[in-house]
Amino acid sequence: MPSKPLHRRIVGATIRKHRERAGLSLEKLAEKSDLHHNFIGEVERANLDISVGSLLKIATALKVRVRDLVGEL
Repeated sequence: MPSKPLHRRIVGATIRKHRERAGLSLEKLAEKSDLHHNFIGEVERANLDISVGSLLKIATALKVRVRDLVGEL
């Protein structure tokens, strides 16, 4: 099985870092960003790509900029 793409791993890890720093559970972040908690979990585990729209929702919920979530790419 090939490893997960680097961009997914970076974005997922960065979202998780900001979520944990904000003291939010997956469920609470999902509620604040109007996304499903399973989707956010899959993104954090690098199993799914994420759209710019979903990145914007998550960034808004975390009170960060989108570039803070993708800056390491």
